Amino acid sequence: MTRQRPAPEADPLTRPDMEAILGGRRMRRNRRTDWSRRLVRENTLTVDDLIWPIFLVDGDSVTQAVPSMPGVDRLSVDRAVAAATRAAALRIPAIALFPYTDPDLRDPSGSEAINPDNLVCAATRAIKAAVPEVGIVVDVALDPYTSHGHDGLMVGEEIVNDATVEQLCIQALIQAEAGADVIAPSDMMDGRVGAIRRALDMKGFGHVQIMAYTAKYASAFYGPFRDAVGTAKTLTGDKRTYQMDPANGDEALREAELDVAEGADLLMVKPGMPYLDILWRIKEAFGLPTFAYQVSGEYAMIEAAARNGWIDGERAMMESLTAFKRAGADGILTYFAPRVAEKLSG
Repeated sequence: MTRQRPAPEADPLTRPDMEAILGGRRMRRNRRTDWSRRLVRENTLTVDDLIWPIFLVDGDSVTQAVPSMPGVDRLSVDRAVAAATRAAALRIPAIALFPYTDPDLRDPSGSEAINPDNLVCAATRAIKAAVPEVGIVVDVALDPYTSHGHDGLMVGEEIVNDATVEQLCIQALIQAEAGADVIAPSDMMDGRVGAIRRALDMKGFGHVQIMAYTAKYASAFYGPFRDAVGTAKTLTGDKRTYQMDPANGDEALREAELDVAEGADLLMVKPGMPYLDILWRIKEAFGLPTFAYQVSGEYAMIEAAARNGWIDGERAMMESLTAFKRAGADGILTYFAPRVAEKLSG
């Protein structure tokens, strides 16, 4: 049996040898210190990027927890005013209002949506009176008001487009009259942006902005939101005949092109994190102010994992929002808004 001779030990590389191998470019130099990382940072999240969604409920001095969204509550109008006052103190530019409508007020036609004294209009008036410097974004869709939970009117099993758009225009007008700054149609009916723009202009609300839910996907990430507004148990069927197919990207650009042509001032992608590619494409193609909605399911996943000790919740929160900025978002609707604002303010 031949004994194998051990290989000779290699001479250790000298520092000049390593410099020759690696070359002069050292990417880690810019990451070495905190001050340097801050100096070369490409994207920065600020309070100015935040819109805080707030859920409304009827009553006085009411705070109702949303179990599937830990840390998020439904608020009565007086407490929504207090939240808006907090937003102003934190310098959050805008809030977005979503109602939990009493089941007794819901019907197939969503008639409560066009009641000038409904929860959203009452809250808008009260908030504008107390903190006029905070922008108010209002949702235009029928799903919080219909007994079937859909965003539009139903004839048989079909969501009818044009009749729905007619009612959405009335809804937008009463919200503008209540003092809303931004009308945000989330229904995904064809032609609704142009129709709402014309209705607002004809009635003297040419100053009111439209934030179009341009690419709103038929997503599984909306579940906790539907709990919060009370549609989880009322929804019959699904929304795939009007919300977008999650497999499609080019279609989002066609939707955006139509919304821009119809007069949208601001564009939105919803959900956020699973659709960063769509956000990037829309921003690159059109250059309009473009927003992402970090939806309830995204919030709930981060919050649940953090509460179980599986992730660092604070870091995940900030990282997720920074990702929206990196993908081109001019702003983000997020339930984390007040926590992020406090963190950013030190």
